Amino acid sequence: MQSENRQSLSGTARAMTSAIDLASRDPNPALHIRRLGLAEYQPTYAAMRQFTTTRQEETPDELWLLQHPPVYTAGLACRPEHLPRGAGIPLERIDRGGQITYHGPGQVVMYTLLDLARRNLKIRAFVALLEQAVINTLARYHVSAERKDGAPGIYVNGAKIAALGLRVRSLGCYHGIALNVEMDLAPYSAIDPCGFPGLAVTQTRDLGVAATADELGDQLAAELTRLLAQHERGR
Repeated sequence: MQSENRQSLSGTARAMTSAIDLASRDPNPALHIRRLGLAEYQPTYAAMRQFTTTRQEETPDELWLLQHPPVYTAGLACRPEHLPRGAGIPLERIDRGGQITYHGPGQVVMYTLLDLARRNLKIRAFVALLEQAVINTLARYHVSAERKDGAPGIYVNGAKIAALGLRVRSLGCYHGIALNVEMDLAPYSAIDPCGFPGLAVTQTRDLGVAATADELGDQLAAELTRLLAQHERGR
């Protein structure tokens, strides 16, 4: 597993994809981890799509760890009644599954640019691995987290702490999972999070976890890497 130093992603998708091209020339890393700091949503989204469209069979898989400035993202299934109610925060309509969620500083986002077929992973199995990575990470801090039937993501005492959404194409998947760490939760009140009116949300800071978003991002990536390796060994 390899990693890069933190870098800012504010600017054009072209600059981002150039950096991706350089990273992809590394000598066949099993999983390349990129730490992108505070990254504007639209260039990141464009870069994920470009990476997936242009990747080859030998292209290493990547995990991108970052935070976004305040933004709502609405997936393909999002209904009008769940959209923001006058919050003054940008809304991006995107191509992942699911409804609507919020991203902001203090939330760690892990984008998963993986070739699922190469790893012999079905989409449901990969969702389960993503959820388990969050559960295992939180367990290190004595926080008991769980799944909820019919509502992908991770919950603590009934409140959502991590949301996930993916887009799968023939060459790979992108988008990923977002874990609330130490952020302003107020913007969630202007939407129906993940399409559920009145859904409570929480974050690790409010559960007594002192770790930062960067620290939890690193642990989340390490845990997913471990679970993927475990899956490979079990094939």
